[in-house]
Amino acid sequence: MKFHWFLPTAGDSRVLTGGGHGLGRGHGRSEAATFRPPDIEYLAQVARSAEQLGFEAVLTPTGTWCEDAWLVTAALTRETERLKFLVAFRPGFMSPTLAAQMAATYQRLSRGRLLLNVVTGGESAEQARFGDHLSKDERYARTDEFLSVVRGAWSGTPYDFDGGHYRVEGATVAETPDPVPEIYFGGSSRAAGPVAARHVDVYLTWGEPPGQVAEKIEWIRELAEERGRKLRFGIRLHVITRDSERDAWAEAERLLAAIDPADIVSARKLLGRSESVGQRRMLELHEGFTGGTARDLEIHPNLWAGVGLVRGGAGTALVGSHSQVAERIEEYASLGIEEFVLSGYPHLEEAYWFGENVLPRVAAPALR
Repeated sequence: MKFHWFLPTAGDSRVLTGGGHGLGRGHGRSEAATFRPPDIEYLAQVARSAEQLGFEAVLTPTGTWCEDAWLVTAALTRETERLKFLVAFRPGFMSPTLAAQMAATYQRLSRGRLLLNVVTGGESAEQARFGDHLSKDERYARTDEFLSVVRGAWSGTPYDFDGGHYRVEGATVAETPDPVPEIYFGGSSRAAGPVAARHVDVYLTWGEPPGQVAEKIEWIRELAEERGRKLRFGIRLHVITRDSERDAWAEAERLLAAIDPADIVSARKLLGRSESVGQRRMLELHEGFTGGTARDLEIHPNLWAGVGLVRGGAGTALVGSHSQVAERIEEYASLGIEEFVLSGYPHLEEAYWFGENVLPRVAAPALR
């Protein structure tokens, strides 16, 4: 198994409504006193801690409310030695040949520490902000072509492509990246599956209950096998791990108590308009919650849906003692999950809680 952490390039906080996909006041620029700006010093601190603790890589998000992932992580390669950077980007916003060139340059300068997280985009308003007005299915079709060109440009032979969204002649890079960056990708819609099956190395899912995750893995695996390919599978989760189960749920209770009920209403309205099938599946996990305790949002042993009350994207957290969190990780691993992309609030402190207490129990021997 591989374990990755998260780089909070929209800022960090001790509550759930500040920064990133937080949907409270400020929509990513929380006014809470606990807000930590995403300056390079803090991000370097998180990155160095993740490296020290034994994480493989850090995921860096993409979107309006965060700093540019390419620029931030390129700077952080000089602050770290072996940590890899899982750079999220949207394929519709740049030429595929340019993306191939950028990735090849990054891979040489970082000495092989680039991973790519391709985000097709599930929110039309967000896409329009960047000048993209295609429908959701059209965006997936474009991603399909984009990845064909990128891989063609990395092939070592000039690559021609004539599709519905791209036409390139002789796409190539000065030097084939070594190693070729692995491509991570997530998507729950019917249009997403074939793209994953044809192109990606690691298919990512958000943290749904194990039964739903197993169904998704089976779906993607069958599509890949039809094309003669095998993929790895990863999951995106938050974590709250403590010395005792009681302490972990007390922290979840603190996070829940800090949420303004008006922010929950606002988030539901906003996220309810999402085109993303994955986002709708996250909303369904806490559908009907109108108030109560943190344990009322436990949808599977140690799986808490409280994060998704006010945050888009990954909306669940593993909550429990260190041994309980390790058990849930092993449960997901038994389904075929090999990579875990984790985060917590705030990211610096939670990296240590997990890295010092859970990672030694579950990581590969090389990381112990």
